[in-house]
Amino acid sequence: MADPQDRRPAGAAEVLERLGRLSLRELSMESLLQTVADLATTVLPGDLEASVSLLVRGSPTTVASTGQLAVDLDERQYERGHGPCLHAARTGELTMIADARTDDRWPDYTPRAAERGALSSLSVPLDIDVDEQVSGALNIYARRADAFDEDARAAATRFGPYAAVAAGNLHAYRSARDMADNLQAALEYRAVIDQAKGVLIERYKITPDQAFQLLAQASMHANRKVRDIADELVHTGELPVVVPRGEGGRCRPGPASGRPGSDAPRHS
Repeated sequence: MADPQDRRPAGAAEVLERLGRLSLRELSMESLLQTVADLATTVLPGDLEASVSLLVRGSPTTVASTGQLAVDLDERQYERGHGPCLHAARTGELTMIADARTDDRWPDYTPRAAERGALSSLSVPLDIDVDEQVSGALNIYARRADAFDEDARAAATRFGPYAAVAAGNLHAYRSARDMADNLQAALEYRAVIDQAKGVLIERYKITPDQAFQLLAQASMHANRKVRDIADELVHTGELPVVVPRGEGGRCRPGPASGRPGSDAPRHS
């Protein structure tokens, strides 16, 4: 088996041409980021691992990687709150560790990197969306020291725009999906409350505002969410804790059955 250290790198121009031919319609953003990470390791010599870090409003995550070492080293930096990948993402600066055994900029990180066998690394900043506080880094970890000369840094840097576009689209997609999920949840929340109000209006001949006040009082007394109280009422026909007096639309505490006109439980 050939030594990874002796692996001949692919030409940067050839690899970038392959990236340029990728169809965004045929690949998910996750797949595109994974392809960028995979190809980044082919243009440089040696035994390499790569990852893509996404930093959203200060919260980091690894969205693509070529191996467990890259994931572990990324997460070590996330835990400590600093390191080359976070520095690149936060500052927009190309960040290199030439030798983790002697670099003292991140004392909580570099000893672990050296211990794991990643003696050098290069983090390429990804300019994604400043307004949305979204940034990132393409991280390449090497098992030998001084793995990234000027040509290697130039080749790795050329991957940045591809990774930035894919990471930006991934963030936009996730944001849109979360917004849609939240909107759907809000619509469902409103629907079940409207159903519960309808039950109370029909049962006790009260106004919509009074019906909502009943739900709110039941929520407060039971220490449960209004939506849960409404859902229980819709499915069981029972309103916990509070029932209306039936006169003037005012309400008073009552048993869990929610029957109007029944006496409240007494405490001795």
